[in-house]
Amino acid sequence: MASAFLSIVQQIVRKGSLKLTLANGETHTIGDGTGEPVVARLADQEAEDAIRRDPTMKLGEMYMQGRFILEQGNIYDFLSLVKQNTTNEIFDFKMAALLLGRIAWQQLKSRVPVNRNKHNVAHHYDLSAKLFDLFLDEDWQYSCAYFEPPGIGLDEAQLAKKRHIAAKLLLEPNQRILEIGSGWGGMGMYLTEATEGAEFTGITLSEEQLKVSRTRAEKRGLADRVRFELQDYRTMTGRKFDRIVSVGMFEHVGIGHYGNFFRKVSDLLDDNGVMVLHSIGRPKPSFGTNAFIEKYIFPGGYIPSVGEVVPPLEKAGLLVKDIEILPLHYAYTLRHWRERFVARKAEAVALYDEQFFRMWEFYLAGSEMGFRWDELFILQIQVAKNQFAVPDNRNYIARNEAKLREFEARRAPLEKVTF
Repeated sequence: MASAFLSIVQQIVRKGSLKLTLANGETHTIGDGTGEPVVARLADQEAEDAIRRDPTMKLGEMYMQGRFILEQGNIYDFLSLVKQNTTNEIFDFKMAALLLGRIAWQQLKSRVPVNRNKHNVAHHYDLSAKLFDLFLDEDWQYSCAYFEPPGIGLDEAQLAKKRHIAAKLLLEPNQRILEIGSGWGGMGMYLTEATEGAEFTGITLSEEQLKVSRTRAEKRGLADRVRFELQDYRTMTGRKFDRIVSVGMFEHVGIGHYGNFFRKVSDLLDDNGVMVLHSIGRPKPSFGTNAFIEKYIFPGGYIPSVGEVVPPLEKAGLLVKDIEILPLHYAYTLRHWRERFVARKAEAVALYDEQFFRMWEFYLAGSEMGFRWDELFILQIQVAKNQFAVPDNRNYIARNEAKLREFEARRAPLEKVTF
């Protein structure tokens, strides 16, 4: 008699080739035999039962604990095999109830007035700087790169991302620039050096990122023009900015706070100002975040659809001047990150431990799969208050990028950050 776990796997995997050894030692070949084979093994019955009851959470946990073992292929290969066969993670009433309960809890948490932003940010971004140095590019860009032209390397693609965003910002001399979620300072230094007389303010809730950013700005001689602050955007007052940029931060705002976010942007943006918002997006509302990601990686995060972003933006009195969708670029970025991270496994394990390494490998693999198979994308929205703040065509983007390439050719090389 087939186990309940095996029955579900056989229902899912119709295409491809999976060789699965159950907890009782039985080995089964599943699928139509096409493609590269994936060989997996369950270490014990408890792990098998846990994944059967709650695959969204427990597959990642059992992989972390070394109880779901890949003997041929890697975790991305397994996840991709499953996802190519089904997008459904609900196979009975109990799974449906579990999912609905998680959505309700996440929706409630996103709307309560308690400010847990700093706690949530610290959970991820206050990890050792040495960890991020294992897989990021030379400028520590921890957001989607822009692979234009196709086939370029990660460092070039991250530079292309900064260039593309800067071109949309329509930078002019002596402007005041704000970055909401300033990371490790790379975007801020790029914008400042590209703009004569610019004054830049970057805000973050990560003490580790703040420390690194200030060190980098000091080393590049930018401390008089670049200011990084430990600051929540919601409590900023008294200043107006000509340009605002936010890259990879909006996913942490929480679906219940979009109105507050855009009202604050409206308060901070000059009447003739321009903002570019760069965020992960999805093709339709999901109402909740993947349970594994919510628990272990990005607590409080949520990936919005375009339809969830635009209404609160417009209600805040802001104008949408341009929307660009970048499909698959984050899949390419995550592939680079994962390959770099796995290649330096020994260093990651030495920093933390084997379980932490597998947790992050699962996170990077699952995220890559989401962009490749679940139609996640990058959303860039250009925002203004004044309809004349932005040209009436998109030709200026390419022209500005050409000028920025000239600046890059003159720019001093980035210094390696050491810890």
